[in-house]
Amino acid sequence: MGNRAAARFGGVGKSATYAVFDMVAQLRAQGVEVLDLGGGEPDFDTPAHVVDEAVGALREGFTHYTPSRGLPELLDAIAEKLAKDNNITVDASTDIVVTPSAKHALFAALVTVLDPGDELLVPTPSWVSYSAMARLIGAHPVQVGLDAANGFRITRDLLEAHVSPRTKALLVNSPNNPTGHCLTHEEARAISRFATEHDVLLIADEIYEKILYDGREHVSLGALPCCADRTLTINGFSKGYAMTGWRLGYAAGPTDLMEQMLKVAQHTVGCTGSFVQRGGIAALTGPQEPVREMREQYARRRELTVRGLNALPGVRCSPPDGAFYAFADIRATGFADAASFARFVLERAGVALMPGSAFGPGGEGFVRLSFATSPEILEAALERMGRALAERG
Repeated sequence: MGNRAAARFGGVGKSATYAVFDMVAQLRAQGVEVLDLGGGEPDFDTPAHVVDEAVGALREGFTHYTPSRGLPELLDAIAEKLAKDNNITVDASTDIVVTPSAKHALFAALVTVLDPGDELLVPTPSWVSYSAMARLIGAHPVQVGLDAANGFRITRDLLEAHVSPRTKALLVNSPNNPTGHCLTHEEARAISRFATEHDVLLIADEIYEKILYDGREHVSLGALPCCADRTLTINGFSKGYAMTGWRLGYAAGPTDLMEQMLKVAQHTVGCTGSFVQRGGIAALTGPQEPVREMREQYARRRELTVRGLNALPGVRCSPPDGAFYAFADIRATGFADAASFARFVLERAGVALMPGSAFGPGGEGFVRLSFATSPEILEAALERMGRALAERG
């Protein structure tokens, strides 16, 4: 046989973020000291009360299957959280599905709403897996390139320029990875009018919602009255609670769609880890001080990173509204493209970061740096980059 894999893989590359992760691991294995600002993982430990609950569950022998939808106590906690934090009203028994990661929730959501040939609007720059997920199920991602000069805002005109009779859904990530832009009320209203007039479903990825700066308010599309019945809200525990390795997420939305998404869970993973779900209950119902403390530290790191980037020759960076990424404009540095800049700082400065071109249209000319690491590493990385750029002339 020739090509034994399905044809749909022809349009799907490997994850750009994991490629950087693997490259850093390989260099370190060779004895090269690399400061990694490419990943999207909090460097904090999971809050102790969450760990204690999960360990207690293990010791109790709570290690067996749970209902596919999720533990009733966790479903109730998620419904309460959505009502309190997001002004989203759902029935815990019918409108939520717990998943092993928000990433799986996103994939399950796309499987639920998209048929082969359907189009998914993806405002970019955006996380690298959105378009790949759509292609994996035979749908067609339509990348809507946002304008840096407009702060990467989503506008009605841009959406109208990309909609077609095959458009089935629009995927919105706020706070955004990689730009750090947070959805405004004006943008939300424009999106809601667009979705209503074109009968488009909305998928809202809100995984970074707990990491906001300067008193900004998180805007949930599912809270808008005209969007409540057409929005699938995706969230999880990885970023806000430093629980990346736990793989715990959820989706919430209209009953009819969630009933179908439950089938995806039942026929793929069956259920999410039992003791992991117990940790999720503790995260939502227990003390929230660790979340606030992490956010405060991110805010200080943001200031350090943005100040340091703006001191580099030819580099400009606006403070992100949320998440823990700086999206720096390197167009005045003289490099041919973002990939060239990223390769230069890795080879000459030993600093790993992500070229903006990996995140789709609108990302070229920018690089993404994660400040989810210690101030000492951030300072060292910025100093190395400054020295390498100065020596380049």
